[in-house]
Amino acid sequence: MVEKTVTVKNKLGIHARPAALLVRTAAKFKSNIYLIKDGQTVNGKSIMSVMSLAAEPGSKIVIRAEGEDEKAAVNKLAELFENKFEED
Repeated sequence: MVEKTVTVKNKLGIHARPAALLVRTAAKFKSNIYLIKDGQTVNGKSIMSVMSLAAEPGSKIVIRAEGEDEKAAVNKLAELFENKFEED
């Protein structure tokens, strides 16, 4: 299991477009991927689950991956947060 804490940096938080980008990226990996915010854990490969986090700008989210490509998955997803989901 690999975990990394990231901050939502884009202006609008995780709305439909960033959520879709997250899910599309997560789906490329074999590992199970979870996003955790304020004690709520959701499936990182489910658009509805990711949207349910209602992650606004400044939110702290833990990315957790479990499986054979867990490290690559966490690093790639963290990169999306760091790059503000290519919005700004």
